[in-house]
Amino acid sequence: MNNSAANTGRVLWAGLRALLVLTVITGVLYPLAVTGIAQVAFPGKANGSEVKVDGKVVGSELIGQTYNLPLKDGEETAAPDLKWFQPRPSNGLGSNSVNTEYSIILSGATNRSGDNEDLIQWVNDAKAAVIKDNSVRGYTVKPSDVPADAVTSSGSGLDPHISPEYAKLQVHRIAEKNHLTVAQVDKLVADHTDGRILGFVGEPRVNVLQLNIALKELTKG
Repeated sequence: MNNSAANTGRVLWAGLRALLVLTVITGVLYPLAVTGIAQVAFPGKANGSEVKVDGKVVGSELIGQTYNLPLKDGEETAAPDLKWFQPRPSNGLGSNSVNTEYSIILSGATNRSGDNEDLIQWVNDAKAAVIKDNSVRGYTVKPSDVPADAVTSSGSGLDPHISPEYAKLQVHRIAEKNHLTVAQVDKLVADHTDGRILGFVGEPRVNVLQLNIALKELTKG
């Protein structure tokens, strides 16, 4: 019995030592090493691809955000601030949508089928709002002008990009609201349009945050 107990004790002590050593290596040393390497080699990406203006973090290149007016008393949903380029909807516009405010806590799609009545209504409402908001004096948006990403969300609901077509659709409104020429805003969109990766992967896209930062700089001038 004594030998058996001693053997059991040695096995348990060996197991405990292995647990402690592996915990230190995989739970402390390895994460610290990976974090250190990432901070030295890829500091921007390691910290969430933060975008800074005048030393202040204003967002991330990888996560979309809203550009809304402050909520008024009694309002449940903030109205878009139309002096800024607007992103695509974040998973629907109704009260039952998954993520209406680009909350990074919640990512996902609505999982509604193409013939779902709620989804159809959200898209129709979004299209009507896009036409109304972007039709200004001398420029009227036609229903056929509205691209899909102006009225539908991405799979994650956090897409920071819009299509060049949606950005261009907003040009006349942006010019009017910010007292700029259409040519100035057109150039801004062109300068911030990214092409396909390696020339053939994905679609051309515009990062809304970067575009609005450039717009702010332009209006300062």
